[in-house]
Amino acid sequence: MTKRTIARLFSVALLSLGLITGCASTGDAESVSAEQAIAEAKTANAAAKAVNYEWRDTGKVIKKAEAKLKAGDDAAAIKLANKAKKQAEIAVAQAEEENKKFLNSGAVAMTTASSSSANAGGGVSSYSVVRGDNLWSISGKDDVYADPYQWPLIYKTNRNKIKDADLIHPGQVLDIDQNASASEIDAAINHAKTRGAWSVGDTEQSDRDYLAK
Repeated sequence: MTKRTIARLFSVALLSLGLITGCASTGDAESVSAEQAIAEAKTANAAAKAVNYEWRDTGKVIKKAEAKLKAGDDAAAIKLANKAKKQAEIAVAQAEEENKKFLNSGAVAMTTASSSSANAGGGVSSYSVVRGDNLWSISGKDDVYADPYQWPLIYKTNRNKIKDADLIHPGQVLDIDQNASASEIDAAINHAKTRGAWSVGDTEQSDRDYLAK
């Protein structure tokens, strides 16, 4: 065997060792990536919780991601973590949008506070839902309640028409109770602020408890 042949064999051996080491390094990188994805999902969901807009199943998705990571299925863990992160980001965006609407309606309400008090109970008695509406935005309209936090009043008044407070449909005609008592308004606002996690398509237990009162 010539020196050149020996050198070639030695180079091949080194290359093989390098490839083996490279595969091991790639596996470690994937593990770190999965852990990082889960950490980012948790951070995003914490932000959603902070504004009381956490989706009900986001926490469950994160737990599934952690289980997949523990089982060694990094790809599935990353996919689930990214899904949870996206849900949380959407939830925060929804909260920000609703807060903007509330601030805008609040500014209008402040400039017309006197006239609003004089005409209390003189708003609309019904409202026809259009595309893009939700109970929060409807309740915030000047001719409804001028306060988005009173949306549970609409939900309770129309419990026979609304199965999920987060899902209403264009064309629905909702009754608007303009004679709610102060205690009923306070209960509605308190529920809106403490409702907890929610998910479109399901009736939350907190909503059931509110309707039962």
